[in-house]
Amino acid sequence: MTFESLNTAIALPEIFLLTMACLILVVDVYLPQDKRNFTYVLTQLTLIGTLMLIISNQTDVRVLAFNDLFVQDPMADVLKMFIVIISFGVFVYSREYLIARNIFKGEFYVLGLFSIAGMMLMVSANNLLMLYLGLELLSLCLYALVAFDRDNGNASEAAMKYFVLGAIASGMLLYGMSILYGLSGSLMLPEIAQAVSAAEGPQNIGMIFALVFIVVALAFKLGAVPFHMWMPDVYHGSPTAVTALIGTAPKLAGFAMIMRLMVEGLGALQADWQQMVIVLAVLSLAVGNIFAIAQTNLKRMLAYSTISHVGFILLGILAGTAEGYSSAMFYTITYTMMSLGGFGIIMLMAHKGFEADNIDDLKGLNQRSPWYAFIMMILMLSMAGVPPTVGFWAKLAVLNAVIEIDLVWMAIIAVFFSIIGIFYYLRVIKVMYFDDAEETKPLECGRDMQITLSANGLAILALGLYPAALMSLCVSVFS
Repeated sequence: MTFESLNTAIALPEIFLLTMACLILVVDVYLPQDKRNFTYVLTQLTLIGTLMLIISNQTDVRVLAFNDLFVQDPMADVLKMFIVIISFGVFVYSREYLIARNIFKGEFYVLGLFSIAGMMLMVSANNLLMLYLGLELLSLCLYALVAFDRDNGNASEAAMKYFVLGAIASGMLLYGMSILYGLSGSLMLPEIAQAVSAAEGPQNIGMIFALVFIVVALAFKLGAVPFHMWMPDVYHGSPTAVTALIGTAPKLAGFAMIMRLMVEGLGALQADWQQMVIVLAVLSLAVGNIFAIAQTNLKRMLAYSTISHVGFILLGILAGTAEGYSSAMFYTITYTMMSLGGFGIIMLMAHKGFEADNIDDLKGLNQRSPWYAFIMMILMLSMAGVPPTVGFWAKLAVLNAVIEIDLVWMAIIAVFFSIIGIFYYLRVIKVMYFDDAEETKPLECGRDMQITLSANGLAILALGLYPAALMSLCVSVFS
């Protein structure tokens, strides 16, 4: 291995992020509690620097580094950009929430940065070990963050469930990968793809056996039914700042993992994994939308809502075409932006000793703060897929990709469950606009949160009116 073969320049964003995370960890140790804001500022500057490096490092071609373990391509560039932007928003929304609960500590930001590094490694993985290490770096940080508020019994219980089920999923993934390695003799995804294409007879059966374990593990990590059991409890039990981190950027990394592992590595088995993904997508759409109706807790409702959105993302992927992949990517990006805004509003309404995570806590929000009620309404309508919001265009793109491969019945099922799903989003809007407020005091927050939350809401509104820019970006990735 020579220094030239490492080609470290294309991994500069990851190198910078990891270096700064280690530096922030050391700096935070010597900071007094009242100077903790410095850690927050340093973290946000790190993310801005990482974003600038990603943008300046963009490429139109596929470039390999670290002896082909690391890949940079247009998909990696776009997903990394949005992972960093979404994470920046999560940290802005979280600051006042953490201060009010006396958990404004450097560990939150250090673990957050390492989890972002894990996501970026997953996005650029060209090797099974690289993919697994990125996933574990992300997962271990999230397990620790869920249990971050040590005085919260619900958080400790949620962390335990998340850790146990996450470990089972990781074990299944590792088992599937070990079978693939045994049959192909390589850990590199392009070489595995060649071995899968050439597989015949018993070897092909072995590949399908490995595929089953990999699909189950990916379904666990994404929260697809019937491997979703951790999701509502973890969303509900975690501090909202952590729920916002779990429920947004990791979905982009999950999409990248499916693309790298199942499309690039196991593309020759598409006919086999397509059947499995159809079942996961239908069950996720059904269970997610039906169970969300019964929820009174806003975070649990958003958890079941996430499950239904995962169903839509899987629909785009199972289409198996460039149009399907680009529509799934568009859907994932817009969903994470909507989800970020939703958790931002919950954290805005929360204050010391009050979580604001029940739907009734939004009563009369329009009377208290019309602007934030308007933002929440845009987010809910977009999640429901009501035209002309960006959620509608995202759903339409996915449905179009599914119809193109003659799975019209799948599109009909998706539309049916989406119509059912409109109910619980409209209930949130009804509570905000037609119920009387129990408090009349307007919502107050720092200028950074005001600007970011307003930008978040306006971005969703603008994407609904002009979806072509983001859609063409996603299409160009797979063209």
